[in-house]
Amino acid sequence: MKLKSWAGVSKNVLLHLFFGLYLITLPSFVEARIQEDLSDGPYVLMMRHADAPGYSDPVGYQLNDCSTQRNLGTAGKQQAREIGQWLSAQGVQKAQVLSSPWCRCKETAQLLNKGPVQVEAGLGSFFENRGDRHEHTRMTQIKIAELIQIKPRLPIIMVTHQVNIQAFTGQYLSSGAIVLVKVNAAGQYVSHKLLEAPGVKP
Repeated sequence: MKLKSWAGVSKNVLLHLFFGLYLITLPSFVEARIQEDLSDGPYVLMMRHADAPGYSDPVGYQLNDCSTQRNLGTAGKQQAREIGQWLSAQGVQKAQVLSSPWCRCKETAQLLNKGPVQVEAGLGSFFENRGDRHEHTRMTQIKIAELIQIKPRLPIIMVTHQVNIQAFTGQYLSSGAIVLVKVNAAGQYVSHKLLEAPGVKP
């Protein structure tokens, strides 16, 4: 009877130990997989710029003058820094970072601290010109197709706007949110997964 009881306790202890080890190793496995997908697989990260108070841009804004645009606030700047740190914890230490020409996107991209930021017209907002949706999406597809051919490569991060990401993936994103996007050889959307970045509202 005592032997049976001890066997039962041992089994429970082993199960708890196994489960504990599973929980410890699962995050590192997931992090390694994200890094692996971004380095060798047909994946890119698409991120909406961090929190920028207000709605749209002021009338008469100019892309070459940040003072005329809606920009990141203090909270948005901190959010971008924290997301950059979170990406580092996922194994993304350096990346090829592309940004919309808008200042709130460029500043977000810079604060991620993943490397030099390259401005891409295709990632620019078409919020006020919805007829440009297909052209911007086409330009983004072409750029992705070009980048994923590089083997090995740095992870690709694209910082852009809600309208651009929704047009490409169908997913609505709040400020600072990130999606891991799977694409085909032509840079076209296949599927996506919403990542749980810090400081991002659902």
